[in-house]
Amino acid sequence: MGYSVGQVAAFAGVTVRTLHHYDEIGLLTPSERTVAGYRRYTEPDLDRLQQVLFYRELGFSLEEIAAILDEPGAGPLTHLRRQHELLRQRIARLQSMVAAVELAMEAQTMGISLTPEERFEVFGDFDPDEHAQEAEERWGGSDAFEQSRRRTAAYTKDDWLRIKDEGAEVMRGFTEAFEAGLPVGSERAVEAAERHREHISRWFYDCSYEIHKGLGDMYVADPRFAANYETVAEGLAAYVRDAIHANADRRA
Repeated sequence: MGYSVGQVAAFAGVTVRTLHHYDEIGLLTPSERTVAGYRRYTEPDLDRLQQVLFYRELGFSLEEIAAILDEPGAGPLTHLRRQHELLRQRIARLQSMVAAVELAMEAQTMGISLTPEERFEVFGDFDPDEHAQEAEERWGGSDAFEQSRRRTAAYTKDDWLRIKDEGAEVMRGFTEAFEAGLPVGSERAVEAAERHREHISRWFYDCSYEIHKGLGDMYVADPRFAANYETVAEGLAAYVRDAIHANADRRA
């Protein structure tokens, strides 16, 4: 019998207009038609639509997707392996971006003596100065705030790049434990939390376990921090918080 265009649109979370467009350009032509001429999609059609949506999510144009899907000898498993590798590359890039934002937001950087070119190389589109006033209002006068400001004011571009790389490695530790389905109290999860705490202490301020637990809570409560983790994997922010608490409870 197949599926109607409305049913497929509901399955896939796309509009009927989108499916009509895919048909018009030959990207996804339904295999069947009713006597009245209405489109009917078969299981292979749904498989192809899934591939189209995967590649769209990865940033490919419709023209590129058509060429990829019509590549001779490329079966479903070939596409899944290719998409898996592309997703892993995207995750690695997102982890690097998260590390850049994390270090800027946690450091609450002020008075960094970097040129505009160096700032862009380290922070990308994120401007740490935009958060300076809020940081001072939120933490100004605290020992951690003053300690972080003293340390970061003297950092060079190479220092910040090292911090960024180290932060990305810490993030990978959390992500790998989370994706492996390990409990927050597992060795790998609490080790990732301890490396995170040591990273902060090494570069910004003396991060006690109580301070670290407060940071973990903020990663969930503050939407901006939460978004950094949720961009990498849904549910990661809460996992990081809980791993930080588990580590503190174990070591404190």
